[in-house]
Amino acid sequence: MNDQAKSVDQRFDAAAPAELSSWNRQDTTWMLGLFGTAIGAGTLFLPINAGLGGFWPLVILALLAFPMTFYAHRGLTRFVLSGREGADITDVVEEHFGIKAGALITLLYFFAIFPILLIYSVGLTNTVASFLEHQLHITPPPRALLSFVLILGLLAVVRCGEQAIVKAMSLMVYPFIVALLFLAVYLIPHWNGGILTTASQVPAPSALLHTLWLAIPVMVFSFNHSPIISAFAVDQKRRYGVHAEERSSQILSRAHLLMVAMVLFFVFSCVLTLSPEQLAEAKAQNLSILSYLANHFSNPTIAFAAPLIAFVAISKSFLGHYIGASEGLKGLIVKSGKRPGAKALDRIVAAFMLVICWIVATLNPSILGMIETIGGPVIAAILFLMPMYAIRKVPAMARYRGQASNVFVTAVGLVAISALVYSLSA
Repeated sequence: MNDQAKSVDQRFDAAAPAELSSWNRQDTTWMLGLFGTAIGAGTLFLPINAGLGGFWPLVILALLAFPMTFYAHRGLTRFVLSGREGADITDVVEEHFGIKAGALITLLYFFAIFPILLIYSVGLTNTVASFLEHQLHITPPPRALLSFVLILGLLAVVRCGEQAIVKAMSLMVYPFIVALLFLAVYLIPHWNGGILTTASQVPAPSALLHTLWLAIPVMVFSFNHSPIISAFAVDQKRRYGVHAEERSSQILSRAHLLMVAMVLFFVFSCVLTLSPEQLAEAKAQNLSILSYLANHFSNPTIAFAAPLIAFVAISKSFLGHYIGASEGLKGLIVKSGKRPGAKALDRIVAAFMLVICWIVATLNPSILGMIETIGGPVIAAILFLMPMYAIRKVPAMARYRGQASNVFVTAVGLVAISALVYSLSA
């Protein structure tokens, strides 16, 4: 280990407690906050996208789900932790790679996350409007008014501070977990083999690899919570000092185990209920699995619960992505040479987010899905490749070199990016 890496370790050793404290309520809150950012509206489309590939690709993806997501997010967390005290991801990039690289990554980081925030704004407005009209039989207010009230309500939570956001998300996770469990268990009596009909049809190696290649990005981004990782790492370093990496890894592993167990149970319950043809029909109709199941069973309980679950899923993911988007926008403002006070900067960012999200939610454009897809390769590069490159080049991360997980994360990142680029060009 060279002198720079040693100085980083010594700086934290001096201020750190002798040993790591026991697990506490704040750790649980962060675990649920990470879960809340990752498991959102995309989960409701995952059974369709993952199930269409057939039985064997789905089994392989299920086995890869935990290592793919855990090692990648742990790498990004380690990257942020390698910076100076209080530095977020945009500061750490500048610290390790220089001012120009810092500005470029900050720009890409913002434009990869912000469109997702816009998509959630549109989705939230559509979900509530549909719920009012079809379930409550109430004429929705004008779209401009409805979207403004909804976004303003979420930003009111944001104004209470980062810890309030994480706490609100962790509280929203509980009903979401209960709802997913309820639906998965409800479907058990309706299991008819579904995807098992393809189990005897072992695909040719080339066809299997092609299916996995295109499906890996779907799985990766169904568990993605990179927008909140920077704030998570900064808080861990502030709380635990030299023990931050150890505790953050514990929190990440528990969060990912919860994500994988919950979501895969839900996915397998859905695909064991519906045939491959029905999954294809749901995809053609551009419906979430909840909407399709409600129509399939003509069940008023599911029809009423589906939009409520979607509302919770979208709201908590909105809050988690807001942290990342606001962090990127603040970084852009500061790197442009303007340095307003912390409170003024918060107000500027909140006002910008409110106005843009409100306008887009009101206009309800259909182009947003394409924007999200374009942002996918950037998120994959930041989540998978940048931390692995830093491990090779940055002295402060030298301790992580030589681990097999680094090769695995790099390979998955390259596969995800190539599949996303292929999908765009297809």
